[in-house]
Amino acid sequence: MSRHQKRLSAPKSWNISRKAHKFVVKSAPGSHSEPTSIPLLVALRDMLKLANSSREVKRILHNGEILIDGNIVRDYRFPVGLFDIITMPKTDTSYRVLLDRKQRFILNKVTDSGIKLYRIADKTNVKGGATQLNLHDGSNIISDEFSYHTSDSILVSIPERTVLQHLVYKPGNLALITGGAHSGEIATIKEIKKIRSSMPNMVSLQSTYDFETVEDYVFVIGKNTPEMELSDEKGDFID
Repeated sequence: MSRHQKRLSAPKSWNISRKAHKFVVKSAPGSHSEPTSIPLLVALRDMLKLANSSREVKRILHNGEILIDGNIVRDYRFPVGLFDIITMPKTDTSYRVLLDRKQRFILNKVTDSGIKLYRIADKTNVKGGATQLNLHDGSNIISDEFSYHTSDSILVSIPERTVLQHLVYKPGNLALITGGAHSGEIATIKEIKKIRSSMPNMVSLQSTYDFETVEDYVFVIGKNTPEMELSDEKGDFID
């Protein structure tokens, strides 16, 4: 696999200038897969404009001035993805990674940097009778509860990773769409359609209009209102 990434062929989720330079840094293997993440250097330099060059970003990281989900990160290729929290303790500012309507990553300034929402991608039984929750960013949490199911969401404190709330994937709850033509939209789940074939399950949702999308794109974020900040500094929801 090539270690180089041309800007023109970079994932469309990277909100970067395509013709400023020929190459751009490539994400390292990590918590998020390559198509669902953006390198930390790109987020800090190209999106937040915290530095003018990769050398300046590397110096900032070397000094331990950047936290991801409450932990110091020094790897400039570290992959950051949906709902990750980027914190700069020196300026007491935090940003949550979100998606806009064009499926591009955006960084919204937030004040609730001590919580993170995870989608349960799968779960497995482990030794001792406990349940391992396999989360959307590749991390795991061990739980003694048996009420969690795939596609549910959990609100977790960071960096302690204590489960604060369980959000069930069911009709009536609020969801963020993370892919497809309705990426970035917030809607209420109306119906979950189980497809008895190789085709993916479908979900009917309602916002200002009704639409349908595949189950994998539905990320439960609350009951009546989102359980975390999704607005930018102006108080507007995702563009």
